[in-house]
Amino acid sequence: MTDTTTEDQEIKKNVLSRMKRIEGQVRGIQGMVEAGKECEAILVQVRAVRSALQSANKLILKRYMLRCYADAMKEGADEKEALDKFIKVLTGFIEG
Repeated sequence: MTDTTTEDQEIKKNVLSRMKRIEGQVRGIQGMVEAGKECEAILVQVRAVRSALQSANKLILKRYMLRCYADAMKEGADEKEALDKFIKVLTGFIEG
């Protein structure tokens, strides 16, 4: 089994790498719009960014569970309260 801290750091590194890549993709889209590229090509890139953000979101939620929820349990927090907070965070992303 992987050490939670090590896994947390790997997730953080992965998320930061993805965000830098996404930032580059968004700048590329801006350039495409400025250059008057075809809408279909721009939309393909927008879909790619959306997909990349969804993948990053999954990792961030996993990190939340590893850090926030797990830490709350270690500190003796009420399990239902901690779970309710996680559900609130999760549904906020689903609804948004």
